[in-house]
Amino acid sequence: MALTLKKTALKTLVSPILAATLLMGSSFNALAQGSHFHDNSDSPNGLAMFTDLVVLRPLGFAATVVGSAAWLVGLPFTLPMQCATEAGQGLVVEPAAFTFARCLGCTRSGPHRNAAEEENTSDEPFRN
Repeated sequence: MALTLKKTALKTLVSPILAATLLMGSSFNALAQGSHFHDNSDSPNGLAMFTDLVVLRPLGFAATVVGSAAWLVGLPFTLPMQCATEAGQGLVVEPAAFTFARCLGCTRSGPHRNAAEEENTSDEPFRN
């Protein structure tokens, strides 16, 4: 009876994990093939947005949490060396920016700007 229960529990755990692994593998394959992931424009397509929402954002959030814990654990070692700011930048700020400071499906941080907005902006100061 106990052996049957263990096999059933194992089957119910293995199936979703295997399905998630296969889905993530195909998503990462789509990431690696840039021509299928993005079209010629700078705006992300549906696959890019889906992969970002389902795979990359949760991984970025996990990296932010783990990086924050690592930064706190390493703080006694980085404070005497005066490099706590650099450690915080790499372990906390960069993963947080990747997770929270970019549009859905974009690869660069900052707000999404389409081609028309980029053409209208210039580096020259405004004239009165």
